[in-house]
Amino acid sequence: MTLDSQISSLPGVGSRKTEALSEAGILTRADLLEYFPRRYLDRSTVTYTTDLRKDMDATVVGKVSGAQMRRGRKRSWFEMVVADERGFLKCRWFNGAHWIKKRFKKGDVVAVSGKVDFYGGFQMVHPDFDILSDEGTNPINTGIIVPLYRSGQKLQSAGLDSRGFRRLLRPLMEGIENKLSEYLPVDVMQQYGLIGIGEAIRAIHFPTDMDSLKQARQRLKFNELFFMQLLLAVRRQNQIEVTKQNRFDSYGEYLSSQYEKLPFELTAAQKRVMGEIWEDLKSAHPMNRLLQGDVGSGKTVVSLLAAAIAAGNGYQTAIMAPTEILAEQHFKNAVKFFEGTPIRVVLLTGSQTTAKKRDLRKALKEGYYHVAIGTHALIQAKVNFKNLQVVVIDEQHRFGVLQRGELLEKAGEADVLVMTATPIPRTLSMTIFGDLAVSILDELPAGRQKILTRKVDAHALPKVYEFIKDELKAGRQAFVVFPLIEESEKIDLEAATIGFENLKKLFPQFQVALLHGRMSSDEKDSIMQAFSLNEIQLLVSTTVIEVGIDIPNATVMLIENAERFGLAQLHQLRGRIGRGKYRGVCVLVHRKMSPDSIDRLGIMLETTDGFKIAEEDLRIRGAGDIFGTRQSGLPALKIANILFDGAILKDARRAAFDLIKKDPHLRQGIHAGIRQIILDKYSEFSTMAGIG
Repeated sequence: MTLDSQISSLPGVGSRKTEALSEAGILTRADLLEYFPRRYLDRSTVTYTTDLRKDMDATVVGKVSGAQMRRGRKRSWFEMVVADERGFLKCRWFNGAHWIKKRFKKGDVVAVSGKVDFYGGFQMVHPDFDILSDEGTNPINTGIIVPLYRSGQKLQSAGLDSRGFRRLLRPLMEGIENKLSEYLPVDVMQQYGLIGIGEAIRAIHFPTDMDSLKQARQRLKFNELFFMQLLLAVRRQNQIEVTKQNRFDSYGEYLSSQYEKLPFELTAAQKRVMGEIWEDLKSAHPMNRLLQGDVGSGKTVVSLLAAAIAAGNGYQTAIMAPTEILAEQHFKNAVKFFEGTPIRVVLLTGSQTTAKKRDLRKALKEGYYHVAIGTHALIQAKVNFKNLQVVVIDEQHRFGVLQRGELLEKAGEADVLVMTATPIPRTLSMTIFGDLAVSILDELPAGRQKILTRKVDAHALPKVYEFIKDELKAGRQAFVVFPLIEESEKIDLEAATIGFENLKKLFPQFQVALLHGRMSSDEKDSIMQAFSLNEIQLLVSTTVIEVGIDIPNATVMLIENAERFGLAQLHQLRGRIGRGKYRGVCVLVHRKMSPDSIDRLGIMLETTDGFKIAEEDLRIRGAGDIFGTRQSGLPALKIANILFDGAILKDARRAAFDLIKKDPHLRQGIHAGIRQIILDKYSEFSTMAGIG
């Protein structure tokens, strides 16, 4: 039997176990080897019962000294007593009590983990548990390191708790160092201090000590991040190898006049980035650049100046935005920007009539329009350009690597500028945008004032409303934003509507309007137009205003139920105000606070630095929640964590990019193993990287 053999070929794995393992993604023996423990028990991770404290998270190891079903007036529950050599702990299960009861018998050595409560003695409700009896002795007395595996009800019902997984894995460890061929070059392993792959697999499942476990984790994390970065390195290499047919010999006839028309001086950062973009445009190879800039740092101006260079050289530009409202904002900015020049701009969105779209597509194909702005409608099969050369993708993280690829198929040699107003921590940037060169707009235009941020509870609202009235009387404008999430959209929309009606009564002398995502584009446009002309003084809105709306006269942003927003969202919303000559004030109104929301709102009070906020957002939510695998178009991580493994990520990236520099197509015999792993394990991503 080989490691590629089906899991059912393992002794003791019948149809029930096979089905449960299959649902967990374990189809072969190799998959089982990569089902890594979620954590480990050793002396340092176990708490004695006498050291327990209320509300602490703890793991207790002991023997089951008693277990029984108990019945109350309304419900029954299962109660088990775990005793170590110093005391005891009660464990209670209310959900699935009868199933849990069958899992234990008196005398079992168990590990229970969870939050400690105190109710006539220390207890845990619904703790995670593992039965350790087959280890022979209590790990707290022996120093043994016991691996614990993820195991849901279906796996446990099939006898696959942590103990069951250890029984399956033990026979596979025999001669594992010879069964697994080493594929990393010796020089890479030496440079980064890595142990062999067979040794790492043995130690991750059955570590002899904490040092061997640490070395195993480092090697396996490096593996995951190395192959992820390798895909990006090959993709980058493919881009470098492309030679553009369309070349830029000069700035063209429009750049100078557009630059002179600007009502402000570009910041030093904007000038630096324009220089980097020009170097890319005149290069023989396509530009692939990420432009990161905080809210209001002037990314739009940079992209339109790039479009002016393209038009002056006889080429078309496509600007792609994630939402219609943002596409419309870009369109209006571009029309205003190119006013008085021969540069023609067109908007293409999904909500336009079929006839209108057909006419616009025809004009685009004939080259009538120089700049096309739109949503994903731009990448539909029917849309063709005469000579598209510059592609600008705004808020790229909402599209993902694979969608970016679809757009580039329309112009394989296009110069691509990816823009985001969401500051991205360095480790995430290396992962999500690892195939792009990076430019950062790290200064705000002159005259932008620092925004004051205040946190209040609902009782302080009358004072806040008085402050808003004073601002409106002085001729300024304000936003009031209500949360809106998909799961509770109807309730949230009702809350925003009720809030709007109340505010109309509270501000009778001012024009108050409601804006939300269910309105038609025309309705939204009309409201935003009136707001930008100060015909509306107070705009009540859901988060449709999060990106793309620029009202220099708006000075107050009141965010209702601020605890329900993510940090990045709060930062984006705050960036909508204080964009003119008056100071902005952001008021965060909270009602039901959790420890996480206290943390989030506290960070908003501490800083307006988008990159610091992004780092904190990553710490609180974790990378998976910010950019999921589906969005990033990259493989999921089983053991590495972008948040905590930044140092390993940097090493893996350096190793991957160095390797591709030496052997761009992985054709050398020494790299055959790496190439085969990409084709076998990462086949769905290898086409993205151009490996095949």
